[in-house]
Amino acid sequence: MDIWSIAVKEVKSSLREKRTFMFMLALPIILMLILGSALSNAFDDTRTVDDMRLLYKSNWTNAQISTGWNAFIETIGKNGVEVVEAESGTDGHEEIRANRYTGYAVVSDEGIEFYGSSENAIGSNILAGMLTAFADRYSLASAAFQVDPETAAATLSAAGQNNEFIRETTLNPNKKPGSIDYYAMAMTTMIGLYAMFNASYLFSGERTKKTAIRLMAAPVSKGAIFTGKVIGCTVINLFFVLAVFLFSKFVFKADWGSHYGMVILVLLTEVLLAVSLGLGISFLFKGEGVRAINNIFTQVASFAGGAYFPIDQSDGFFSLLSNLSPLHWVNTGLLQMIYTDNPTGAWFAIAMNVGIATAFIIFSVITMRRREGVFV
Repeated sequence: MDIWSIAVKEVKSSLREKRTFMFMLALPIILMLILGSALSNAFDDTRTVDDMRLLYKSNWTNAQISTGWNAFIETIGKNGVEVVEAESGTDGHEEIRANRYTGYAVVSDEGIEFYGSSENAIGSNILAGMLTAFADRYSLASAAFQVDPETAAATLSAAGQNNEFIRETTLNPNKKPGSIDYYAMAMTTMIGLYAMFNASYLFSGERTKKTAIRLMAAPVSKGAIFTGKVIGCTVINLFFVLAVFLFSKFVFKADWGSHYGMVILVLLTEVLLAVSLGLGISFLFKGEGVRAINNIFTQVASFAGGAYFPIDQSDGFFSLLSNLSPLHWVNTGLLQMIYTDNPTGAWFAIAMNVGIATAFIIFSVITMRRREGVFV
């Protein structure tokens, strides 16, 4: 009961501090909006293809294959490709060099010769892929005509009716974070790490508010005070993190996947880690040293962990620094779980968070027992 009372008191005290309350909520939301909007192009891997124009010269003598070709150009014409037959005397190569067409094709019974524009390489490659798809069917039809003309006619008919001349298949092709999705996650985990600041002043703050003597005079054990304050600090900081999480999901429509329980568990263990780190620092350093260490650690960990921009794995010192950042393994675990449904990274983050948090809490308990008072 004493532990519960102290935890509730800690939560109420934090809620009364309006500056801290606004900082923990406003900072991540503002950064989420600014970075998510300003760096949206960095997360957009789509490419706009200019209008595609295909100039062709037809030398078909086979009526069946010519019919298939006409069906083919009609189909691609419906899909945004302007197809123009070259007039007599037109130099197709010169038209390509002048960049008036994306590609030039000479089609005959012997096959298709294609010349693409270097000015529009993407469009040229798309046209080449379409023509290759038709040529493959044409080769099949040519062989089929020698054996079974009816099968050949059906093959050419299918070539004209099927508009999927280029089809790309990938694993979860749309499962990747946009800028808002990424920064919603990054700012949420970053503000979880900022729980270090509150935890660093859990005990020294009582002296500042002149409540240390009254709390020590109460019939409550050191263990109850310590446990209650740690629980209260963890709860209030988890509240801030979940508030940012919910705001990003329902206001910014950020994608947090479907494993919400696992996401919250990762965030909870991260907050617990931050609280334990803050406690450990408060017992190791005094005065302004605590603030300096907190500022340095949180900024370096945020930068190396990908809070401000995605971090690609590289070699050397920066790779080592990134791997040591709590935000790195937390963000990596969340990304894997949200976008690949792979919980391995999330479980690794949970294990790291709980393991390090346990070590720092044990250190804090041992240090506190060696001192005469909790708030010394």
